[in-house]
Amino acid sequence: MEQPSHATAYQAWDRRWASDDGRQDWLVPEPDVRALLPQLRARGARQVLDLGCGIGRHALYLGAEGFAVSAIDASAAGLAHAAAEAARLGLTLDLRQGLMLRLPYSDGAFDFVLSWNVIYHGHPHEVAAVVNEIRRVLKPGGLYQGTMLTKRNARYGVGRLVAADTFVIDGEDEKDHPHFYCDAGGLAALFRGFEIMSLAQVEQREPGHWHWHMVAERAS
Repeated sequence: MEQPSHATAYQAWDRRWASDDGRQDWLVPEPDVRALLPQLRARGARQVLDLGCGIGRHALYLGAEGFAVSAIDASAAGLAHAAAEAARLGLTLDLRQGLMLRLPYSDGAFDFVLSWNVIYHGHPHEVAAVVNEIRRVLKPGGLYQGTMLTKRNARYGVGRLVAADTFVIDGEDEKDHPHFYCDAGGLAALFRGFEIMSLAQVEQREPGHWHWHMVAERAS
């Protein structure tokens, strides 16, 4: 089977998440995720998916908050840490190793899908395919929360152009796979079939590291 264009990302994350030092920046749930909980509860959300769960910071948080959590990632090291933490905390999570292009879940399985700093890794057609998978596994009226790279990001235009608005920085461990960037119009087109409920450009972690933060509802 042909490997996705972002396959080298799995190797980079596996190396990072195999060590305590590498995991340090990925232990605390994002404030935006915490802030969405009242809305999820008001909607009666129960079944949630953490797509690209990494070491499990959001999956563990949502599980501790009483949601039925499924989580998927391509990194064995990340999943191993998530499983160990779930066992330590007495949580039951459905953890699976797999690819975001082929989600092993039935249509309409989830009330909420979360994907933080994940789905923009790849060529534009792969990113679109992932959005289609998210739409497929969400129930009508279900919520999606996630991030995309904005063209305001300081890395936009840096490196080798491999597809429209998609760049690879060769030789840089976490950037030597495609990163796709979009403006607001491109994001809206990508998420056809969703109503975008909130959208903001947020500078993450370091100057110039701009991302779209969005919440969207799958149309009925």
